[in-house]
Amino acid sequence: MRFPYPSGPSAVPLFLAPMAGVSESPFRRLCRQWGADVVVTEFLSAEGIRRENEATIAKLRFAPEEHPIGVQIFGAEPEAMREAAAAVTDVFQPDYIDINFGCPVKKVVRRNGGSGCLKDLGLVQEIIRAVVQGTHLPVTVKVRSGWSEEMRDPVTIGLRCQEAGAKAIALHPRTRTQMYTGTARWEEIAAMKQALDIPVIGNGDIKTAEDALRMHRETGCDAVMIARGSFGQPWVFQQARALLDGTPVPATPGVEERFRIALDHARMVQAYEADPVGAAIEFRKHLGWYVKGLPNSSELRKKLHAVHSFDEVEGIFAEYLRSPWLHEAEAA
Repeated sequence: MRFPYPSGPSAVPLFLAPMAGVSESPFRRLCRQWGADVVVTEFLSAEGIRRENEATIAKLRFAPEEHPIGVQIFGAEPEAMREAAAAVTDVFQPDYIDINFGCPVKKVVRRNGGSGCLKDLGLVQEIIRAVVQGTHLPVTVKVRSGWSEEMRDPVTIGLRCQEAGAKAIALHPRTRTQMYTGTARWEEIAAMKQALDIPVIGNGDIKTAEDALRMHRETGCDAVMIARGSFGQPWVFQQARALLDGTPVPATPGVEERFRIALDHARMVQAYEADPVGAAIEFRKHLGWYVKGLPNSSELRKKLHAVHSFDEVEGIFAEYLRSPWLHEAEAA
């Protein structure tokens, strides 16, 4: 795969997917530490970038250790997308620009953004060409298999994107109307890979490291993009890398190690965010993911979902680790 990971050691790069409210800089850095080869920002509005909206610009910040990184933008106006790409390129200098044609959220698609663009492939091509004109960086796209079952045609979508100048394409093989229901049709990733000359990145239903290996084997995709499978388990990248490379798979962290990773993540967020209370409240969702599946996790989650400071988290974890029943459960 020549792009967007041109010279690294990994034959099959692992991407952290762009996810609103999740793939912020601290989490991106954490996933890089655990083996993600490429990360992408949350999807950002082209209009917000053009107008220098404070909240949008804040989400464009990234650290040197996040490279290689793509900035993902969305919008339905080609000129706005071109200007946004130019501004991002000049000011923030990521490694590539990614266009979101996959987001199924109503507030995005009602303005024809995200997967809403897939109703008009002519518009999709106009947007890609405009973004290519606005940057010297490689331009990639993230798509779904179509707007609806009636319009489901991922190969045609891929060919049109390639023709317009996209250098790589990530496919989540569900339609917009499916949202996140049903099963991702990995065979559509395989079909797109067979039809296109540019790299195809597989995405969808990667919950474990074993899923990443299976996707690559079943589809022949050039790279694997992990989204919700990274929630509360950034070590999934390290384990997936081992499976893909045929090396021993590191063990899943135990409870104490899992808590240490969660606290490292929390400290990164605390250092990154200006509002410590707001940051702690927003971090509650990550805490819930980190403790999922642990003994008595429902009670633990209840406590963690009420925190207003990161200091509280450390105390709750310490109390949990002192619980005699935990050691009995581990011994069993």
